[in-house]
Amino acid sequence: MSLTLEHVCRTVEGQVWIDDCSLRFEPGSFNVLLGRTLSGKTSLMRLMAGLDRPDSGRVLMNDIDVTGQPVRRRNVSMVYQQFINYPTLTVFENIASPLRQAGVAVAVIEEKVLQAARMLRIEKFLPRYPLELSGGQQQRTAMARALVKDAGLILFDEPLVNLDYKLREELRQEMRELFQARHTIAIYATTEPNEALALGGTTTILHEGRVVQSGPTAEVYHQPRTVLAAELFSEPPINLIPGRIAGNEVSFANFVHFPLNLDLRPVGEGEFRFGVRPSHISLLPGNDDDLELAVTVEVAEISGSETFLHVRNEHFLLVLHLPGVHEYDVDAPIRIYIPTHKLFVFDAQGRLLQAPGRRIARVA
Repeated sequence: MSLTLEHVCRTVEGQVWIDDCSLRFEPGSFNVLLGRTLSGKTSLMRLMAGLDRPDSGRVLMNDIDVTGQPVRRRNVSMVYQQFINYPTLTVFENIASPLRQAGVAVAVIEEKVLQAARMLRIEKFLPRYPLELSGGQQQRTAMARALVKDAGLILFDEPLVNLDYKLREELRQEMRELFQARHTIAIYATTEPNEALALGGTTTILHEGRVVQSGPTAEVYHQPRTVLAAELFSEPPINLIPGRIAGNEVSFANFVHFPLNLDLRPVGEGEFRFGVRPSHISLLPGNDDDLELAVTVEVAEISGSETFLHVRNEHFLLVLHLPGVHEYDVDAPIRIYIPTHKLFVFDAQGRLLQAPGRRIARVA
């Protein structure tokens, strides 16, 4: 089954929730909706499922217009971030519930439930009740109930957000393997760029109800078409520094000057915004073209096994994403290193001109 959205719009109480969205999802594909909270991910999924109807535009399944069809007439399953299971039913009966409602034969129900439970490694919990399970086991139960329907479209609305890191990593891997073998469209909503990268497939970036960019995940990450796409597909957001290319020199904020390298030469002269991902800046030199900067520490945010280091000079702020734990005092002077061959270049309108290792056709 294919799914197509054609110029879909939805307004609620005068506020635009979805604005002129056009997308197509192919059978057997794994697709990520990436965006901050309130970007429109859940609203778009509700339109896909038939829980809401667009004010304009069309929703097509297998190129058939289903815009006016309610959810019960569509072959759709949905998994939410909260564990939605029936507490008075066993795990087996929770998984079997959509099949019983559809009047499927008992023998077929048993076969499908066992198959789904094995895929998600919860077969030994089938006699238990949801409250006897861990959070990860409850979410697996909800996912099994969605899978057992053999729906043509499965929507995952941030299903792993309430689980611990280890469980999230485990379930992500299982989901990728699971959908490689099915002819189902899987659409997965997340606020986390790293989760989109881990899941792969295609990624659609949403912001304020609009599609910012859509395409293969690696392509969208490595070639964000705009500053907004680069900011949204980076955690922490990509660093942006005003600068200029003149002759054989690049300057940042008319403060730092360094030679123009071969990667930046095709851009030409002018005023630009230079982007560098926080993970590309380091505390030690590692490349011949590294730009050394003297900065002072604003704050070191330690998050588990990584550190977000905020630094500044008198002209601009930068954030580093460092593996490991790094403790620094506020206002401590340090030196950082930016590999200039990994710089993104955006024009005054925020359009991408140059990506690391990839030359972009300049827009007139």
